[in-house]
Amino acid sequence: MFTINPFAAVASALPANAMQVFVIVMALAVLVGTLLDMIHKGSATYFFANWRKSRGKGAPVDVASIAVKTVVVDVLASGEFCNPRRRIAHLLTMYGFIVYLVTTAIMVFGYPSAATPTPALVVQLWWLGAALALVGGYWFWFFIRVDVAAEGSSPWRLMRADLFVLSLLASVTLGVVWAWLQASGSAAAGILFGLYIVATAVLFVGVYWSKFAHMFFKPAAAFEKRVSKANGTHANLPLQTRDDPAQRARHSMELLRDAPMDMGLGIKREAPRHY
Repeated sequence: MFTINPFAAVASALPANAMQVFVIVMALAVLVGTLLDMIHKGSATYFFANWRKSRGKGAPVDVASIAVKTVVVDVLASGEFCNPRRRIAHLLTMYGFIVYLVTTAIMVFGYPSAATPTPALVVQLWWLGAALALVGGYWFWFFIRVDVAAEGSSPWRLMRADLFVLSLLASVTLGVVWAWLQASGSAAAGILFGLYIVATAVLFVGVYWSKFAHMFFKPAAAFEKRVSKANGTHANLPLQTRDDPAQRARHSMELLRDAPMDMGLGIKREAPRHY
């Protein structure tokens, strides 16, 4: 099972290059959905406007070192998560899904049929990537989500914001179940393959309505944030206050003093533990 390319095994039952066309269409769906999302939310406009506004202001900074730190800390290590459990779950899902996608593309385009034997390592990496994505994704969904871990909501409560993680989990789960049934010669493999294709289409076609697109412009936002913090232009305060640590501290204390402990809801404020 862990050495059989599941996509090559179904090539005989599908039209020529059907899976390759499907993968290309899904990639185009991600591109179009991301562009539409950025246009609708004005993300690119906002970040470029902030960048232009802060250029030439504040203290000089080493842009190259900030770019390297952004890639290493914010992108590769998901440094925006202070909660270790949340960061680990995110990293498992992210790297697992990347390995899963890359090996899927390798198997579909490089070894599309049984006539071109697939290296066992590629198939094993596909299974490993799927396993990591599922562990991280289900761990997040049932135990780490803010509304479940901190607000006591049911893990079965669904919102539109959950479209990305749910469609990702559905796609990968159905994919591994289909591959297992196919390797064991089950008659149900065909049904699972159809469900797998539908769930995968929802994942990639639904980019516009999910959080999928944010992963493409989040690095740019993290970079702009680091630059503005380094040159001192990130604080929305008068210049004198921004440059004076004592005044900044007094300003922060005034904000905290004015905020009611019950946040106006009549309930005791709890320490944050979900970020």
